[in-house]
Amino acid sequence: MSTLRGLYAITDSAMLAEGRLLPYVEAALQGGARLVQYRDKSQDASRRQDEAAALAALCRQHGASLIINDDLALARQLGVGLHLGQGDGSLAAARADLGVDAIIGGTCHASLELAEGAAQAGASYLAFGRFFASSTKPNAPPAPLELLDQARSRFTLPLCAIGGVTLDNAPRLLERGVDLLAVVHTLFSAASAGEVERRARAFAQLFTA
Repeated sequence: MSTLRGLYAITDSAMLAEGRLLPYVEAALQGGARLVQYRDKSQDASRRQDEAAALAALCRQHGASLIINDDLALARQLGVGLHLGQGDGSLAAARADLGVDAIIGGTCHASLELAEGAAQAGASYLAFGRFFASSTKPNAPPAPLELLDQARSRFTLPLCAIGGVTLDNAPRLLERGVDLLAVVHTLFSAASAGEVERRARAFAQLFTA
């Protein structure tokens, strides 16, 4: 579980279109991202498979872990991790399928009850949020920062915070025991790969402060 701490870069298929996916993710890895989640809801299975395989290779080169969003078959095929949202299928079944060593995350929104279920089903980490206004998930239910205090006292699993995370507000999350900062827009809305790397490095440095 030691790798489940640090910057968790989550891809966005629109933001990383037109050839930006691989160079931008590589820049995030060079900046210190520890986990990368490949999130693409399109139905282009062939492209998704190719992109995920390329991302898996990049993550291996950088000693990071790739997580596939909501595609158990693809995660199994590549031998990588999986993230399941509510309604994305059974976490317990995914654990049984992928084995004890796979990283499997569960979306818990702002609910300790959902987190309890995810933990009992074999989750590797518990993802809470959104904590701040989010351009990626504007309609997600807001989560109070106090939720993290309650989760930290109740669960030993790594906690992941998502939703509007920026360099300015991230320290408030880390102070409350968050292990993983899941970042989409703040990381990948950059104008260049070099800027992605700079932002990733700034996030990574928060974990060493």
